[in-house]
Amino acid sequence: MPLDSLPAWLPRWCVDTLGAAPVGVLFELRQISAVFGLRLAGGREIVVKARADEGRAASCVTAQARLAERGFPCARPLTPAVGVGSVVVHAEEFRPGGVLLPGDSPAVAARYAAVFARLMAELAGVSVAPPLPNPRWVRWDHADGGIWPAVPVLDERDRLAVPAFISEAARRVRHRILAADLPCVLGHADFEAQNLRWRDGVLWTVHDWDSLAWQPEAALVGAASGAFASASPPTLASVASSAAFLATYQEERGRRFTAGEREVAWAASLWPAAHNARWEAAFGTRPVAGDAVRAQAAERLRRANA
Repeated sequence: MPLDSLPAWLPRWCVDTLGAAPVGVLFELRQISAVFGLRLAGGREIVVKARADEGRAASCVTAQARLAERGFPCARPLTPAVGVGSVVVHAEEFRPGGVLLPGDSPAVAARYAAVFARLMAELAGVSVAPPLPNPRWVRWDHADGGIWPAVPVLDERDRLAVPAFISEAARRVRHRILAADLPCVLGHADFEAQNLRWRDGVLWTVHDWDSLAWQPEAALVGAASGAFASASPPTLASVASSAAFLATYQEERGRRFTAGEREVAWAASLWPAAHNARWEAAFGTRPVAGDAVRAQAAERLRRANA
Protein backbone atom coordinates (compact mmCIF):
# COMPACT_ATOMS: atom_id res chain seq x y z
CA MET A 1 0.00 0.00 0.00
CA PRO A 2 1.58 3.33 -1.03
CA LEU A 3 2.46 6.07 1.44
CA ASP A 4 0.46 8.59 -0.57
CA SER A 5 -2.72 6.76 0.47
CA LEU A 6 -2.25 8.06 4.03
CA PRO A 7 -4.15 11.12 5.29
CA ALA A 8 -2.15 14.28 4.79
CA TRP A 9 -1.81 14.94 8.53
CA LEU A 10 -0.45 11.50 9.46
CA PRO A 11 3.23 11.64 8.38
CA ARG A 12 3.79 14.96 10.18
CA TRP A 13 1.98 13.66 13.26
CA CYS A 14 4.30 10.66 13.37
CA VAL A 15 7.36 12.89 13.16
CA ASP A 16 6.11 15.29 15.81
CA THR A 17 4.79 12.66 18.20
CA LEU A 18 6.93 9.57 17.62
CA GLY A 19 10.11 11.15 16.25
CA ALA A 20 10.13 9.36 12.91
CA ALA A 21 8.29 9.49 9.60
CA PRO A 22 6.43 6.51 8.13
CA VAL A 23 8.37 4.76 5.37
CA GLY A 24 5.93 1.90 4.72
CA VAL A 25 2.28 1.00 5.14
CA LEU A 26 1.69 -2.45 6.63
CA PHE A 27 -2.10 -2.31 6.40
CA GLU A 28 -5.05 0.06 6.47
CA LEU A 29 -8.52 -0.65 7.84
CA ARG A 30 -11.49 1.70 7.78
CA GLN A 31 -14.61 0.89 9.74
CA ILE A 32 -15.78 2.94 12.72
CA SER A 33 -12.12 3.90 13.19
CA ALA A 34 -9.36 4.34 10.62
CA VAL A 35 -6.45 2.07 11.57
CA PHE A 36 -3.00 2.31 9.95
CA GLY A 37 -0.18 -0.15 10.42
CA LEU A 38 3.04 1.73 9.72
CA ARG A 39 6.75 1.09 9.51
CA LEU A 40 8.69 4.12 10.69
CA ALA A 41 12.13 5.27 9.67
CA GLY A 42 14.52 3.20 11.77
CA GLY A 43 12.39 0.06 11.42
CA ARG A 44 9.89 0.39 14.28
CA GLU A 45 6.39 -0.90 13.43
CA ILE A 46 3.39 0.76 15.02
CA VAL A 47 -0.38 1.15 14.68
CA VAL A 48 -2.13 4.52 14.54
CA LYS A 49 -5.86 4.76 15.19
CA ALA A 50 -7.99 7.77 14.27
CA ARG A 51 -11.70 8.14 14.92
CA ALA A 52 -14.42 10.66 15.57
CA ASP A 53 -14.81 11.02 19.31
CA GLU A 54 -17.68 11.75 21.64
CA GLY A 55 -15.42 12.11 24.67
CA ARG A 56 -14.66 8.38 25.07
CA ALA A 57 -11.20 7.96 23.58
CA ALA A 58 -9.03 9.29 26.42
CA SER A 59 -10.53 6.89 28.95
CA CYS A 60 -10.32 3.92 26.59
CA VAL A 61 -6.65 4.49 25.78
CA THR A 62 -5.76 5.10 29.43
CA ALA A 63 -7.47 1.88 30.50
CA GLN A 64 -5.72 -0.06 27.74
CA ALA A 65 -2.38 1.34 28.88
CA ARG A 66 -3.02 0.29 32.48
CA LEU A 67 -3.80 -3.28 31.46
CA ALA A 68 -0.76 -3.46 29.19
CA GLU A 69 1.44 -2.25 32.06
CA ARG A 70 0.14 -5.10 34.20
CA GLY A 71 0.95 -7.68 31.57
CA PHE A 72 -2.50 -8.26 30.17
CA PRO A 73 -2.17 -9.42 26.54
CA CYS A 74 -3.01 -6.30 24.56
CA ALA A 75 -1.13 -3.73 22.52
CA ARG A 76 0.62 -1.07 24.63
CA PRO A 77 -0.38 2.50 23.77
CA LEU A 78 2.59 4.66 22.80
CA THR A 79 0.75 7.99 23.08
CA PRO A 80 -2.37 9.32 24.78
CA ALA A 81 -5.43 10.10 22.69
CA VAL A 82 -5.01 13.58 21.20
CA GLY A 83 -7.11 15.71 18.90
CA VAL A 84 -6.00 16.17 15.30
CA GLY A 85 -8.48 18.29 13.41
CA SER A 86 -11.86 16.58 13.58
CA VAL A 87 -10.55 13.22 14.87
CA VAL A 88 -8.88 11.81 17.97
CA VAL A 89 -5.64 9.88 17.39
CA HIS A 90 -3.32 7.62 19.32
CA ALA A 91 -0.48 5.24 18.48
CA GLU A 92 0.16 1.81 19.94
CA GLU A 93 2.63 -1.00 19.49
CA PHE A 94 2.06 -3.40 16.62
CA ARG A 95 1.19 -6.80 18.05
CA PRO A 96 0.76 -9.08 15.02
CA GLY A 97 0.26 -12.80 14.88
CA GLY A 98 -2.03 -15.32 16.46
CA VAL A 99 -5.12 -17.00 15.07
CA LEU A 100 -8.83 -16.92 15.67
CA LEU A 101 -10.32 -19.46 18.06
CA PRO A 102 -13.39 -20.57 16.10
CA GLY A 103 -16.56 -22.26 17.27
CA ASP A 104 -19.34 -21.62 19.74
CA SER A 105 -19.53 -24.92 21.62
CA PRO A 106 -19.91 -24.79 25.41
CA ALA A 107 -16.25 -25.80 25.74
CA VAL A 108 -15.14 -22.91 23.53
CA ALA A 109 -17.50 -20.60 25.40
CA ALA A 110 -15.81 -21.52 28.67
CA ARG A 111 -12.39 -20.57 27.27
CA TYR A 112 -13.65 -17.17 26.19
CA ALA A 113 -15.43 -16.67 29.51
CA ALA A 114 -12.22 -17.31 31.45
CA VAL A 115 -10.51 -14.57 29.43
CA PHE A 116 -13.41 -12.20 29.98
CA ALA A 117 -13.31 -12.84 33.72
CA ARG A 118 -9.60 -12.02 33.81
CA LEU A 119 -10.19 -8.90 31.72
CA MET A 120 -13.00 -7.66 33.94
CA ALA A 121 -10.97 -8.34 37.09
CA GLU A 122 -8.12 -6.24 35.71
CA LEU A 123 -10.44 -3.41 34.68
CA ALA A 124 -11.96 -3.36 38.16
CA GLY A 125 -8.69 -1.85 39.36
CA VAL A 126 -8.62 0.88 36.70
CA SER A 127 -10.00 4.32 37.51
CA VAL A 128 -10.92 6.47 34.50
CA ALA A 129 -13.79 8.74 33.60
CA PRO A 130 -16.67 6.58 32.30
CA PRO A 131 -16.27 6.20 28.50
CA LEU A 132 -19.66 7.60 27.60
CA PRO A 133 -21.75 7.47 25.53
CA ASN A 134 -21.54 3.70 25.34
CA PRO A 135 -20.89 1.97 22.01
CA ARG A 136 -24.12 1.89 20.04
CA TRP A 137 -24.40 -1.92 20.12
CA VAL A 138 -24.65 -1.84 23.95
CA ARG A 139 -26.33 1.55 24.26
CA TRP A 140 -29.61 0.32 25.71
CA ASP A 141 -29.28 3.17 28.25
CA HIS A 142 -29.70 5.89 25.62
CA ALA A 143 -31.94 8.92 26.13
CA ASP A 144 -33.07 9.11 22.50
CA GLY A 145 -36.70 8.65 21.59
CA GLY A 146 -37.88 5.12 20.85
CA ILE A 147 -36.28 1.72 21.31
CA TRP A 148 -32.98 2.24 19.55
CA PRO A 149 -30.18 4.73 20.12
CA ALA A 150 -29.85 7.35 17.41
CA VAL A 151 -27.59 6.06 14.62
CA PRO A 152 -28.01 8.40 11.62
CA VAL A 153 -26.87 5.87 9.02
CA LEU A 154 -29.60 3.51 10.25
CA ASP A 155 -32.23 6.09 11.14
CA GLU A 156 -32.29 7.46 7.62
CA ARG A 157 -33.19 4.03 6.27
CA ASP A 158 -36.75 2.76 6.02
CA ARG A 159 -37.64 1.78 9.57
CA LEU A 160 -40.36 -0.49 8.20
CA ALA A 161 -37.58 -2.72 6.86
CA VAL A 162 -36.80 -3.93 10.40
CA PRO A 163 -39.03 -6.90 11.28
CA ALA A 164 -41.30 -6.37 14.27
CA PHE A 165 -39.87 -9.35 16.17
CA ILE A 166 -36.43 -7.67 16.25
CA SER A 167 -37.73 -4.37 17.57
CA GLU A 168 -39.98 -6.15 20.07
CA ALA A 169 -37.08 -8.22 21.41
CA ALA A 170 -34.98 -5.07 21.78
CA ARG A 171 -37.81 -3.27 23.57
CA ARG A 172 -38.22 -6.06 26.12
CA VAL A 173 -34.45 -6.39 26.62
CA ARG A 174 -34.04 -2.67 27.21
CA HIS A 175 -36.93 -2.54 29.68
CA ARG A 176 -35.53 -5.47 31.69
CA ILE A 177 -31.98 -4.12 31.92
CA LEU A 178 -33.01 -0.59 32.87
CA ALA A 179 -35.53 -1.84 35.45
CA ALA A 180 -32.72 -3.56 37.37
CA ASP A 181 -30.92 -0.28 38.19
CA LEU A 182 -27.57 -2.01 38.75
CA PRO A 183 -24.31 -0.09 39.32
CA CYS A 184 -22.09 0.39 36.28
CA VAL A 185 -18.51 -0.82 35.84
CA LEU A 186 -15.87 -0.57 33.15
CA GLY A 187 -15.86 -3.44 30.66
CA HIS A 188 -15.07 -4.54 27.12
CA ALA A 189 -18.23 -4.28 25.02
CA ASP A 190 -17.07 -5.87 21.75
CA PHE A 191 -15.80 -9.20 23.03
CA GLU A 192 -15.99 -11.10 19.76
CA ALA A 193 -13.77 -13.82 18.32
CA GLN A 194 -12.59 -11.43 15.61
CA ASN A 195 -11.09 -9.19 18.31
CA LEU A 196 -8.98 -11.90 19.98
CA ARG A 197 -5.96 -13.85 18.77
CA TRP A 198 -4.48 -17.07 20.18
CA ARG A 199 -1.10 -18.80 19.90
CA ASP A 200 -0.79 -22.55 20.56
CA GLY A 201 -4.08 -22.45 22.42
CA VAL A 202 -3.02 -19.56 24.66
CA LEU A 203 -4.46 -16.06 24.43
CA TRP A 204 -2.06 -13.79 22.53
CA THR A 205 -3.92 -10.49 22.39
CA VAL A 206 -7.24 -8.72 22.80
CA HIS A 207 -7.98 -5.91 20.36
CA ASP A 208 -10.56 -3.11 20.05
CA TRP A 209 -10.16 -1.21 23.29
CA ASP A 210 -12.06 1.66 21.68
CA SER A 211 -15.14 -0.40 22.62
CA LEU A 212 -14.92 -0.11 26.38
CA ALA A 213 -18.27 0.66 28.01
CA TRP A 214 -19.77 1.74 31.31
CA GLN A 215 -22.59 -0.68 32.01
CA PRO A 216 -23.62 -3.14 34.77
CA GLU A 217 -21.24 -6.09 35.11
CA ALA A 218 -23.99 -8.64 34.51
CA ALA A 219 -25.05 -6.83 31.34
CA LEU A 220 -21.51 -6.68 29.97
CA VAL A 221 -21.00 -10.37 30.70
CA GLY A 222 -24.34 -11.20 29.13
CA ALA A 223 -23.52 -9.26 25.97
CA ALA A 224 -20.19 -11.09 25.72
CA SER A 225 -21.92 -14.46 26.25
CA GLY A 226 -23.98 -13.91 23.12
CA ALA A 227 -21.31 -12.27 20.97
CA PHE A 228 -18.09 -14.15 21.82
CA ALA A 229 -18.19 -16.44 18.76
CA SER A 230 -18.82 -13.68 16.22
CA ALA A 231 -16.39 -13.14 13.40
CA SER A 232 -17.83 -11.85 10.14
CA PRO A 233 -20.74 -11.57 9.80
CA PRO A 234 -21.62 -11.39 13.52
CA THR A 235 -24.21 -13.72 14.89
CA LEU A 236 -25.43 -15.09 18.22
CA ALA A 237 -23.98 -18.05 20.11
CA SER A 238 -26.27 -20.92 21.07
CA VAL A 239 -28.27 -20.70 24.29
CA ALA A 240 -26.28 -23.62 25.73
CA SER A 241 -23.00 -21.89 24.99
CA SER A 242 -24.15 -18.62 26.52
CA ALA A 243 -25.15 -20.58 29.62
CA ALA A 244 -21.66 -22.14 29.76
CA PHE A 245 -20.08 -18.71 29.34
CA LEU A 246 -22.11 -17.22 32.19
CA ALA A 247 -21.40 -20.15 34.50
CA THR A 248 -17.66 -20.12 33.81
CA TYR A 249 -17.41 -16.37 34.26
CA GLN A 250 -18.99 -16.57 37.72
CA GLU A 251 -16.73 -19.46 38.72
CA GLU A 252 -13.61 -17.60 37.58
CA ARG A 253 -14.64 -14.44 39.40
CA GLY A 254 -15.61 -16.34 42.53
CA ARG A 255 -19.00 -14.66 42.79
CA ARG A 256 -22.44 -15.94 41.96
CA PHE A 257 -24.80 -13.52 40.29
CA THR A 258 -28.06 -12.80 42.04
CA ALA A 259 -31.25 -13.95 40.36
CA GLY A 260 -31.77 -10.42 39.06
CA GLU A 261 -28.24 -10.21 37.68
CA ARG A 262 -28.70 -13.52 35.86
CA GLU A 263 -31.86 -12.17 34.26
CA VAL A 264 -30.06 -8.99 33.21
CA ALA A 265 -27.25 -11.08 31.72
CA TRP A 266 -29.71 -13.08 29.63
CA ALA A 267 -31.46 -9.93 28.50
CA ALA A 268 -28.18 -8.28 27.47
CA SER A 269 -27.10 -11.42 25.61
CA LEU A 270 -29.74 -10.57 23.01
CA TRP A 271 -29.19 -6.84 22.49
CA PRO A 272 -26.04 -6.87 20.27
CA ALA A 273 -27.59 -9.50 18.01
CA ALA A 274 -30.78 -7.43 17.77
CA HIS A 275 -28.68 -4.39 16.87
CA ASN A 276 -26.89 -6.39 14.18
CA ALA A 277 -30.20 -7.78 12.92
CA ARG A 278 -31.53 -4.25 12.62
CA TRP A 279 -28.46 -3.33 10.56
CA GLU A 280 -28.97 -6.36 8.29
CA ALA A 281 -32.60 -5.47 7.70
CA ALA A 282 -31.91 -1.81 7.05
CA PHE A 283 -29.24 -2.58 4.46
CA GLY A 284 -30.82 -5.70 2.98
CA THR A 285 -27.96 -8.07 3.81
CA ARG A 286 -28.28 -11.75 4.64
CA PRO A 287 -30.10 -12.05 7.98
CA VAL A 288 -27.50 -14.05 9.91
CA ALA A 289 -28.13 -12.28 13.20
CA GLY A 290 -31.80 -11.86 12.30
CA ASP A 291 -32.31 -15.60 11.89
CA ALA A 292 -30.52 -16.24 15.20
CA VAL A 293 -32.70 -13.70 17.00
CA ARG A 294 -35.81 -15.23 15.48
CA ALA A 295 -34.77 -18.69 16.66
CA GLN A 296 -33.53 -17.79 20.14
CA ALA A 297 -35.31 -14.67 21.33
CA ALA A 298 -38.17 -16.46 23.08
CA GLU A 299 -35.88 -18.61 25.22
CA ARG A 300 -33.47 -15.81 26.06
CA LEU A 301 -36.33 -13.49 26.99
CA ARG A 302 -37.85 -16.22 29.15
CA ARG A 303 -34.58 -16.60 31.04
CA ALA A 304 -34.40 -12.83 31.36
CA ASN A 305 -37.91 -12.66 32.83
CA ALA A 306 -38.54 -10.05 30.17
